[in-house]
Amino acid sequence: MDVARIGSSICIKGDIVANEPLTIAGRVDGTIEVVGHAVTLVSSGRLDAIVSAHTIVIDGTVNGNLTADARIVVGETATIEGQVSAPMVSVASGATVHGKIEAAGRREASTEPQRAAALSAA
Repeated sequence: MDVARIGSSICIKGDIVANEPLTIAGRVDGTIEVVGHAVTLVSSGRLDAIVSAHTIVIDGTVNGNLTADARIVVGETATIEGQVSAPMVSVASGATVHGKIEAAGRREASTEPQRAAALSAA
């Protein structure tokens, strides 16, 4: 599969929407939405952005919020200021995270109201 790449000399200000994996070695200021694929920020990369993707792998510097459908992997060279939210989050020793980490299990529509109704009917 092809991977889109933002090289180390590239700075993008604005919104990125992709339907393929994205690797960032440069800088992005704005929003990044990658549907069904991974966003990878290498150690030289910098994000001042709101990021949403299936999977997010961070080894660079982030100022912003990260939301993944499956998992977020924070590498040992990563520095994050902001909220990190996914069903699974791993943070390597040496990484720096200032903000909130939310790892709340699989993201699916809640069945709690249906379950409560079933229990009260029994």
